[in-house]
Amino acid sequence: MEGLVETKPAVPRVEPRRSNSGRVWRRLVRQPVTVAAGLVLVIIFVVGALVPQYAPSQANINLTDQWRNHPPQLSGWHVLGTNVIGKDILLQMLLALHTNEQSALAATLVATVLGVALGGIAGFRGGWVDALLMRITDLLGVFPLLMVFLAAYTYFNPVTAWKAALVLACFLWIPVARVVRAEISSLREREFVQAELSLGASDRRIFFRHLLPNASGTIIIAATSLLAQVFLLEAMLDFLQLGVSSAIQPTIGNLIGEGQQGVFQFGEGWWTWASPAVLLVLILVCINLVGDGLSDALRPPRDR
Repeated sequence: MEGLVETKPAVPRVEPRRSNSGRVWRRLVRQPVTVAAGLVLVIIFVVGALVPQYAPSQANINLTDQWRNHPPQLSGWHVLGTNVIGKDILLQMLLALHTNEQSALAATLVATVLGVALGGIAGFRGGWVDALLMRITDLLGVFPLLMVFLAAYTYFNPVTAWKAALVLACFLWIPVARVVRAEISSLREREFVQAELSLGASDRRIFFRHLLPNASGTIIIAATSLLAQVFLLEAMLDFLQLGVSSAIQPTIGNLIGEGQQGVFQFGEGWWTWASPAVLLVLILVCINLVGDGLSDALRPPRDR
């Protein structure tokens, strides 16, 4: 009809979809404690990784008698003092940090991969596969870790950091597998997974394109918690002289143990064990703070 103007229907404005990683990053930035702990942890790990390249070659050479068991001093090279045989505490701590860092990261990586693989298969398949894998997990979980390391200490003697990491990884995947199994079992019943199944999607596509990405938050939190646990267990075993010996590689645990032993036997000062202990506590606190921040940032919006 004349006089009527044809109008086009209004097209609704589509807002750009924000990525999940951007949402997580914004939540992390709003947590200054988590950011500070993460920066401190990154600095510690970078320093530990670069120590072998830049540490003085005299780090393991005994000094003269006048520098043995020397207290900390603000001026000079021995900021944290020396031990009873004249080794610089700061250099020994940096070398120990490098050893523990490599061992803890390797054990955490292997344990996380094993836990995700076995827990994911158990949660996705269900049925007898789930029952079998979980019974194996329960069986391995009853072994006391201290007894396992006593056997490993006898078999692998001398124990190196890599051997200790392998033994830890063989048992620490168990809590990761249980958490991942529960998460995958819950996700498997969601509508989007059932829709993919009805459309004939393969198991591989469902697992790697849908289940595993949606469980990534749980996996990251479990790996962060496991990293702190590995650091603590390594230090405890080395302190009890069931792990790496200081004659092979310096570690934070054997530095603390030798420092305390020297206080009672040789009259060493408190600085020989206090400095490595403070470093261990700082690492554990930073990892736990980062883990708490990630747990809050990765939580779905409906659960906040």
